[in-house]
Amino acid sequence: MTELKANRQYKDRVFRMIFNSREKLLELYNAMNGTDYESAEDLEIVTLENAIYLAMRNDLAYVFHDELFLYEQQSSKNGNMPLRCLFYVSDSYSRMVRTQNLYGSRQIKIPAPTFVVFYNGKEKIEEKELLLSEAYTKKTKDLNLELRVKIWNINLGNSEEIYRKSRTMREYMIFVDKARRYSEGQPLDEAIERTVEECIQENVLRDFLLENKAEVKKMCLYEYDEEQQRKWDREEGREDGREEERNRMVKMLLRQGILSDEKIMEVAEISEEELNRIRQSPNSK
Repeated sequence: MTELKANRQYKDRVFRMIFNSREKLLELYNAMNGTDYESAEDLEIVTLENAIYLAMRNDLAYVFHDELFLYEQQSSKNGNMPLRCLFYVSDSYSRMVRTQNLYGSRQIKIPAPTFVVFYNGKEKIEEKELLLSEAYTKKTKDLNLELRVKIWNINLGNSEEIYRKSRTMREYMIFVDKARRYSEGQPLDEAIERTVEECIQENVLRDFLLENKAEVKKMCLYEYDEEQQRKWDREEGREDGREEERNRMVKMLLRQGILSDEKIMEVAEISEEELNRIRQSPNSK
């Protein structure tokens, strides 16, 4: 385990760091909604600093014109985003009304929520809405609770309407694309260093990178390290699944009693020690 992986402070994403300002969020809002608002002072950032559920933390949240916007950037598919957003918005509303009387007769007004995931992973995905109701174990005709999450593919070549009006988002994805391509052919630290220096020279996130160069490098190393760990975890999970299937087959052959131990070891490609372990495990008879 690397030092960066152990140091949780670098889990803050570069995405969150770039857009954690009123001006950048207003630019992104205008790009997504086809508007031209100029007063960033009307925007209030309410990003959860320490979400209480599952130690999660959302990327960006803000209130603008009586609407609550929750943004999340993802580099992998995640079918649980509606459920996560439900936790986020519940926590956000709890914070907003914590000084008000929930048991009084007067209705407390809350901003209407909008949930957006910006996807920049390698797998191809379609831009669509994810629904909380898709996770319900029992489908009902009349839903009492629904939550919709809009997926935007922000990889280069997609979401051109956002890029045209948000230079920051376009430059962020240029940065991500460079880091991704360079890391495939050279050590990660060298790839990140090359990406940062090239972007500065090409006026891509120049001011941001000059001001935060060291921290951005550490964040990137942590994020890619975490992504690789997730990949290993998935591969390990598949390996566990194959081993479980093989063990079931061996148990079945043992119960049938048709093949000799030697033949079972040959068919399952296991050692005598492994065969005895499976034989002695629960439910093997």
